[in-house]
Amino acid sequence: MTAEQRQMLVFVGSYAEANENGLHVYTCNESNGELTEINVATGIKNPTFLNVDSDRGLLYSIGEGANEDGKKVGELVSYRIDKNNGALTLLNRRLTVTSTTCHVQRDNENRHLIVSSYHGGMIGLLRIAEDGSIGQLLDVQQHEGRSVDTEDQDKPHPHSSFFSPDGQFLFVPDLGIDKIVGYTVDKENNKLIRHNEVAISGASGPRHFVFHPNATFAYSINELNSTITVFSYDQVEGELTVLETVSTLPESFVGENSCAEITISKDGRFIYGSNRGHDSIVVFGVKESTGQLSPIQHISVEGGHPRHFALSPNGNYLIAANRDTNNLVTFHVNNENGNLRYTGYSIEASKPVCVIPVYFN
Repeated sequence: MTAEQRQMLVFVGSYAEANENGLHVYTCNESNGELTEINVATGIKNPTFLNVDSDRGLLYSIGEGANEDGKKVGELVSYRIDKNNGALTLLNRRLTVTSTTCHVQRDNENRHLIVSSYHGGMIGLLRIAEDGSIGQLLDVQQHEGRSVDTEDQDKPHPHSSFFSPDGQFLFVPDLGIDKIVGYTVDKENNKLIRHNEVAISGASGPRHFVFHPNATFAYSINELNSTITVFSYDQVEGELTVLETVSTLPESFVGENSCAEITISKDGRFIYGSNRGHDSIVVFGVKESTGQLSPIQHISVEGGHPRHFALSPNGNYLIAANRDTNNLVTFHVNNENGNLRYTGYSIEASKPVCVIPVYFN
């Protein structure tokens, strides 16, 4: 199948009750950015974050389960994806850690899944079975400590996890303790091994994280103080060093704001971040030699509370998920200067939280 013949599918997770359509599948018309819903799935409470294995046609979704005592706990659900029409067929589901989760990650070798529990202050390691279904919980690592914000940082709050480009190290932004915690995965003993940590300024609240394609730099978007921290990265030692921190907001803005998602263009020239309050996507240019950031644009998300967004696989579109206004919005990306332009297409979607656009191989 040629690149011109490939169909982009867009998978969206949302806040929903188990009997509601929590998972949505769309096509994206790449000539204009219009989204069309083609499939939905029910049966999961709050399938708010997804991970898609496009090579094997698998989707993993977090959910909210309950243990034998009725306590809320984490759940993972796996689906087989029909690559022609996006239909989702349940593979299996499994309870994970002893608190609700907010993020799921998959390793480069498709051997493990990592879940992050904001409320429980922990991350969990699970096996992926040969057929792609979710295997047993192998290890749990509990974070400790607090930071300076008395309301949001009274305890640890791991918000996500991200592997280094070579897959050797796992980095966990912890909003509650203002640290990026590094791990390695002991594949023989199926354990998460604490490797190191790097502290950022107090009351920052690191949430999500992305590596530069050259693996020399990395970036954390910080929820609480609306900033992005730039790191240099030592690939051999797996160590991050803070270089600078920049605001995601225009100087003229004086209202309340928090940040959510961050991503980088494939060529590493542009960083994108979401502002909730200012309700915008901020675009930065990346200095090739130092990784440092220069603001280029702030553009309205045509809605409220952009909880998540993603670039299309070819980098031509950005799709934003606006939770509070129940809509998905597409923007055209100018790959020469990084600027975004609203396509004019917005589609209703109930409480969207995560958007994953993919091509299938």
